[in-house]
Amino acid sequence: MSSADGSPDVELDSRRGRLLLTTVVLGTTVASLTATVVNVALPTLASDLDASSSGQKWIVNAYTLTLASFILVGGSLGDRFGRARLYRIGVVWFAVASLLCAIAPTVELLIVCRLLQGIGGALLTPGSLAIIESSLRSDDRGRGVVPGRGSPGSPERSARSSVGSWWRSRGGGCSSSTSPSRSR
Repeated sequence: MSSADGSPDVELDSRRGRLLLTTVVLGTTVASLTATVVNVALPTLASDLDASSSGQKWIVNAYTLTLASFILVGGSLGDRFGRARLYRIGVVWFAVASLLCAIAPTVELLIVCRLLQGIGGALLTPGSLAIIESSLRSDDRGRGVVPGRGSPGSPERSARSSVGSWWRSRGGGCSSSTSPSRSR
């Protein structure tokens, strides 16, 4: 993924760049959504597994607890053994733990599986931006992290326009193409 001098050489607009970005973003998105999506299924889970109020809280919080507890460990392991390798291990770990969550017959087993799922999330999450940083060319990184950055309809320009309008309505003197904190 790097040229002979060690600098990243993958172009975002190439097939390889799009695949890299898609893979990293999908993995991270699934790990992030898992923290909240269980809340939607909680009434059904509570009914099917006859979960107490305490059990329901553990079902929700077990994932977040282990994710937060092990995310620094995941980053350190990625630095030591390779970010891409640890990302792949995290994705597989997360997928297996998710499957175990789906077939867990008891509240207690579901909680243990959610704890394992959090460890998988902690292995894959910290390396995501580092993989983008170490793989994409420097002029493609901003677009890789914030897709559409710099384009006319991008979130960055929309935010600048909104902030600029708000700032001007309060007597600030910036145009819509600059932010209130800096001028061009």
